Amino acid sequence: MSRKDEVREFLISRRAHVTPDQAGLPDFGGERRVPGLRREEVAMLAGVSVDYYTQLERGKIRGASESVLNAIARALQLNDVERGYLFDLARTPAARSRRRAKPSLRASVQRVLDNMAVPAVVVNAQQDLIAANLMGRALYAPHFEAEKPNLARFVFLDPRARDFYVDWPLARSMIAAMLRLEAGRDPLNQDLTALIGELSTLSPQFRTDWAEQDVHEHRTGQKIYRHPEVGEIDVTFDVFELPGEPGLSICTFSVEEASPSADRLALLASWAATQEFGSRNAPTEPPVRDQQTAPPSPQEATGRESVAQEGED
Repeated sequence: MSRKDEVREFLISRRAHVTPDQAGLPDFGGERRVPGLRREEVAMLAGVSVDYYTQLERGKIRGASESVLNAIARALQLNDVERGYLFDLARTPAARSRRRAKPSLRASVQRVLDNMAVPAVVVNAQQDLIAANLMGRALYAPHFEAEKPNLARFVFLDPRARDFYVDWPLARSMIAAMLRLEAGRDPLNQDLTALIGELSTLSPQFRTDWAEQDVHEHRTGQKIYRHPEVGEIDVTFDVFELPGEPGLSICTFSVEEASPSADRLALLASWAATQEFGSRNAPTEPPVRDQQTAPPSPQEATGRESVAQEGED
């Protein structure tokens, strides 16, 4: 979809969500051909001509002033995230597309993750799971079974997602809305564009959710996971941007104390301790030496010499 098409679809969808009553306009009765506001009503509320708003809705938004964009946002009753997305659509992107470098994480950040008392994962703009602590891997265990774990692929392409996410429709719509927000911020991100194309090709449900034109910023909220090992866990998630790591965020998960979810999280910790989540988290055991060929340790050698001396005496 071209940038003009994105602008057109977004403005039309937002216009359809606002009724004349919500906008404070008089209702003269009669049948309306559109579910929400008409173009001329948006133009009147924004204080621009109908012709000019029509041009904007056709995708010719480049060069629109900040005051005009703010007026359109007020007329369509956009929230802060939607308003930011509208401004992103109006920006002129850089001259060429770019592919992101292979996801990586500073060792110091991994140490911070490993010392957190709660499950934590690191994600990028296209919802790749870049890193996690032991509990984060345990919580998202089904996701990490993939060679390149990605939240969006799991939600839309893995049949287990319908059971893992207690509110799967909400999880779907949130993922689609987050991807749309990121696509507006960085339309030349090839990896993100490729992911959206892949999901559009393989998932009819993604095409439906994507067509809703919703945008969402993932910062904090509640989720309920139905973990295959311990059952339902009701968690509060909080997302923090990583300083010095553009595009990466840490997402933490906590539960209320003395709650059933706290008990299940404790069970998850016990289960995680028995698992091997890759080489970094695999338990290490002392090597078994070959009794016949391995040279004795210094302590063993000293002991043997003492025994030998006693025999000679």
